[in-house]
Amino acid sequence: MKILFADYVHASLAHELQKCGHVCDNFSKKSADEVLTAIGQYEGIIIRSKIKLDKKNIDKANQLKWIARVGAGMESIDVDYAKLKGIICLNAPEGNRNAVAEHTLGLLLSLFNNICKANNEVKSGKWLRPENRGIELSGKTIGIIGCGNTGSAFARCLRGFDVRILAYDKYKQGISNEFIRGVDLDILFDQADIISLHLPLTDETHQMVNTNFINKFKKDIYLLNTARGKIVCTDDLVKALQSCKIKGAALDVLEYEDISFQSIYNQELAPAYQYLLNTPNVILTPHIAGWTNEAEEKMASVLFQKIIKIVG
Repeated sequence: MKILFADYVHASLAHELQKCGHVCDNFSKKSADEVLTAIGQYEGIIIRSKIKLDKKNIDKANQLKWIARVGAGMESIDVDYAKLKGIICLNAPEGNRNAVAEHTLGLLLSLFNNICKANNEVKSGKWLRPENRGIELSGKTIGIIGCGNTGSAFARCLRGFDVRILAYDKYKQGISNEFIRGVDLDILFDQADIISLHLPLTDETHQMVNTNFINKFKKDIYLLNTARGKIVCTDDLVKALQSCKIKGAALDVLEYEDISFQSIYNQELAPAYQYLLNTPNVILTPHIAGWTNEAEEKMASVLFQKIIKIVG
């Protein structure tokens, strides 16, 4: 089978597939246009975020039998149309769930203890102790929205802290266990001190976190987002930060990322984006939560196992 590697993936995936007799062509350094020009020659394709496999581009891939996404998010693939065409769609959320969970915990601890702010101050010659007094996690109620691979992994990371973990997932039943209590969204609105998002980007979740959503919380909250930037309406987030309804936010993803999850620094920045960049109770990282060295290798291994079940 001829397999097109459209984007970077750990070298072990191509190595293992070649050992099984498959031909793997590496287009990771080629442009999206070059990938889409060649796509019709291949029966399998490995993608990240370089290209969008919409109906038009799927139709170009007239030999394609499967699409494998390195990572969890499938929003760059028209999955329903691919299925209509008999194309199997795979992803690897199991491979980077621990990385995302640990990064989320790191963001939360940094936010509560002013670590980023204090680090910058010390390096600039300021030694401000009372101004950087932190907050303990102990006794807090953490609400996890989306309890799939990354949401449940984040809950496991929290087991060593004296916290209550409430989780809501519209599409999963029986998520309660020894450290998670599955609840309705209304209970999260009533009890949560911290909200962490672990959702795919869909029509349903696009800008789900808006003013109406935020104002349903009984308490003033902290917000964590290591899922997809467009789940949060940034204009409404800024309003909530200004009113202190949201006391702080830690975001690994931003609404303003392009399709390949790159920044828009080369464009005029939206006022809300500028506010986030200049606000001390907001921590930003560049969509790296799932990008550990270990996760790269694990995602390749997960995809290999899934692909080989299809093609042998």
